[in-house]
Amino acid sequence: KLIDKPLMRNVLADLAIESEAATTLALRLAAAYDDGGERERALLRLAVPAAKYWVTKRCAPVAVEAAECLGGNGYVEESGLPRLVRESPLNSIWEGAGNVQALDVLRALAREPLAMDAYLTEVGLARGADHRLDAAIRGLLTELADLEAAEGRARRLVERLALVLQGSLLVRYAPPEVADAFCASRLGGDGGAAFGTLPPTLDLASVVKRARPVA
Repeated sequence: KLIDKPLMRNVLADLAIESEAATTLALRLAAAYDDGGERERALLRLAVPAAKYWVTKRCAPVAVEAAECLGGNGYVEESGLPRLVRESPLNSIWEGAGNVQALDVLRALAREPLAMDAYLTEVGLARGADHRLDAAIRGLLTELADLEAAEGRARRLVERLALVLQGSLLVRYAPPEVADAFCASRLGGDGGAAFGTLPPTLDLASVVKRARPVA
């Protein structure tokens, strides 16, 4: 089967990691909204625009890669995927495009100190569990220490905020093979710009198995 071929398994595992990271982040923010406490509201103030920026940016390439995995079957309308591909850029345009979300994060950092404190407390819960996550947190702290003229690097900063938060959540809640693959490729630099470039030493078969629909 094609799904059992090493190269296809790498692509599918990469897509599965992206999907699980986005889903876990959304569920954490939903829990914060349901809680409604002051610290959770502060976390939302920073994490919601960061999450909207990053997850919607990743939506279109995920949809296109998923269609490519199905080949011609993913291109014909009967599969349903062409509609998803067409709609995938929508959320990054509606209700605030990428730059709007990035600037909103900068406003939160500048005007609401509790938001940064709540974010750092949240990601700090996973500290010590993965050396790549720890290094990413240290790098993020360096960037956050100097917000002068931050607008020109706002997208870079918001991307890092989202990735570090996703990584911390996966380390805490996902199976080790999923967290390991995410931290290696998204935080540790051991992955390429395209999907399907995960390090072959990872347990990709387990990642794909976890993502397969239950029959």
